[in-house]
Amino acid sequence: MSFDRVEIPYGAYWSTPFAKWQGSLQHLHAMKFAAWVAKHELARRGVDPQGFDTGVFGMTNNQYQSFYGAPWPLHELGATHTPGHMITQVCATGARVVFAGASEIQLGMSQQALVIAADRCSNGPHIYYPAPKGPGGYGQSEDQVTYNMMNDAIGGHSMLKTAENVARKFQITKEENDEVTLRRYEQYQDALADGRAFQRRYMTLPFNVPKHNFKGEDTVMDGDEGVFETTREGLARLKPVMADGTVTFGSQTHPADGNVGLILTTPERARDLASDPGIRVRLRGFGQARADLEYMPEAPIAASGKALDHAGVKITDLAAIKSHNPFAVNDVAFARATGADVMAMNNYGCSLIWGHPQGPTGLRAVVELIEELALKGGGLGLFQGCAAGDSSMALVVEVSGR
Repeated sequence: MSFDRVEIPYGAYWSTPFAKWQGSLQHLHAMKFAAWVAKHELARRGVDPQGFDTGVFGMTNNQYQSFYGAPWPLHELGATHTPGHMITQVCATGARVVFAGASEIQLGMSQQALVIAADRCSNGPHIYYPAPKGPGGYGQSEDQVTYNMMNDAIGGHSMLKTAENVARKFQITKEENDEVTLRRYEQYQDALADGRAFQRRYMTLPFNVPKHNFKGEDTVMDGDEGVFETTREGLARLKPVMADGTVTFGSQTHPADGNVGLILTTPERARDLASDPGIRVRLRGFGQARADLEYMPEAPIAASGKALDHAGVKITDLAAIKSHNPFAVNDVAFARATGADVMAMNNYGCSLIWGHPQGPTGLRAVVELIEELALKGGGLGLFQGCAAGDSSMALVVEVSGR
């Protein structure tokens, strides 16, 4: 299936700054916060929330009454009669919600979709599952965020173990991880140049953080919060987290909080909703894949191949590549397998540097990919990222003139 009936209106997307967990966004209910942000961003663009005939909401960490799914935040932001559904697909959620919204439009089920992804890793829920017939009647419990990062449901391993397995398979060294991490930090500095000019293309800055009840201002964020200053000397001093490993605290991402939104619609409506009607943003292809057990960072290689095949293009046709890279290992392995230039990927930022709120992580990367392509004057771009369960999703976008 092609996606010739779907476009992203240029500029019809936004992201909050990301905040390292237990930071400036820790007190905000993820669903209510995402609705609050979307309501303000739609108003800034003069978009009527009642104009959406479908909505997709992506989130991975439970929030109070998240049982109600997408209809709740849609109503909160003013789309009071818009149906929708919620998707949770760990770190692939950002790409998955785009696919879901685009598919509805392509199939003729809707004309205009609001896609939102949100998460709060801070203050993650402690969940108790009753087991009346268990020993002593005791149930099971989990700290949803931290426990699942450390205990794969299938193999019982940590996410870090998957990175080290891929490092061994592709013969990746700590020194290579450090060099890529340093490069990613340098690329992120380009997004901060000229008063954060690149980030201001899609992010409202300074960002006024609301109080927990959304009545009044709690604080102000100038940009992403919790980004670690990175130097070659500092990375060299860090020891691998696992014995005989390659990954240090410096060459892996950190949990974060935030949300991202994006509009999908028909080509005709896209012209009216775009901040620059002369720029066209199309979805060319999607792909998904699953690697061997405990080899999560390898999964994007196959998913990217499928997305490129779906789009009918080759990796050499791409003008830009963005990845969700919880570990520097991800990018090194991808470059080894595909021939991509590892130092040219992820211009202006990536999750390795600005953090990982899970649900919205990939969606922010897609937004940045669009803006990078626009700055280049157009072209094809690939987003790819791994997800727990040794899985991955990838998508190809094209930015061009009309």
